[in-house]
Amino acid sequence: MPMEARIENLKRKHANLDQEIGGEAQRPIPDQASISELKKEKLKLKDAITSLEEA
Repeated sequence: MPMEARIENLKRKHANLDQEIGGEAQRPIPDQASISELKKEKLKLKDAITSLEEA
């Protein structure tokens, strides 16, 4: 997979996680453990994106 396509794929996943976090936060009783896990995954993706963009 070309580098640009990989970066775009990671950015899509990052955006999807952002939507999932927002959706969970809007629930009447948000699951904080779930939100925390989603945020960790989002941060890992952001780090991967940054690393690939700097390469």
